[in-house]
Amino acid sequence: MIRVITIEREYGSGGADIAKKVATRLNWKLWDQLLTTEIARQMECDCRVVEEHEEKRDPLSYRLFKAFLRGSHEGSQNAPRLKMADTDCIREVTERVVKSAAESGNCVIVGRGSAYYLHNRPDAFHVFVYAPFSGKVRRLQAAGKTESEAIHLAETVDRDRAAFIKQYFGVEWPDRHRFHLMINSAIGEEAAVDTILNSINLSPAPVSLQQL
Repeated sequence: MIRVITIEREYGSGGADIAKKVATRLNWKLWDQLLTTEIARQMECDCRVVEEHEEKRDPLSYRLFKAFLRGSHEGSQNAPRLKMADTDCIREVTERVVKSAAESGNCVIVGRGSAYYLHNRPDAFHVFVYAPFSGKVRRLQAAGKTESEAIHLAETVDRDRAAFIKQYFGVEWPDRHRFHLMINSAIGEEAAVDTILNSINLSPAPVSLQQL
C-alpha cells in the first residue's frame, strides 16, 4: 500500500501546485512549506535561513573555510559548540524530518531530496514533474517575475539542485531510475494529478529500486 508520495520537480514546472492538489484529493498531509518550517524549528533559526540553503550547495569559499575550520585545532575544539545553519546541517535535519514524516504516512513530500532519502521504502511512490523551458518561464512570469528574472531562475535553480543531489547522493539529477512516474506538467495540473493518482491505483505493489 502506498502511504507516501514524493514529488520532485523542475523549478517553474508547477510541481508544488500539483503536489498540493494531490494531497487535497487524498486528504493527506502536505510537506512543502511545512517541511521548511519544521526544519527551522528544530534548528532554532528563521525559515528564511533554511530557504537560502535548501537544495543547493554552499558557496565554494564557505566550503573551503569550513574545511579549514574543521582541520584546525581551534576549530575542532569549538566545533561541538557551533550551531551552523549551513547546507550540511540543514541537510541532516531535513533527512530526519523527511523520514519522520514518511513514518507517519499518508503524506505528500515536495522535493528537498525526499525521493533519495526514501528510495528504499516499499510504501513510497516517487514522481518527477518537468515542463518545457518556455512553459516554466511563462509560469514564473504569471507568478510575478519579469521575463529576464524568469529565464534566469529557470536556468539556475535546477542547476543548483543538480549540484546538491550530485554532492550528497552521488547521482546525476534527477536520476530517472529513482522515480516511478515522470510527468510533463504541460498536460495541465488536473490531468497531472489524475495521472499520478491513477498510476498509484493501477499499481498493486510498488516497484522498489531493488527490482529495477
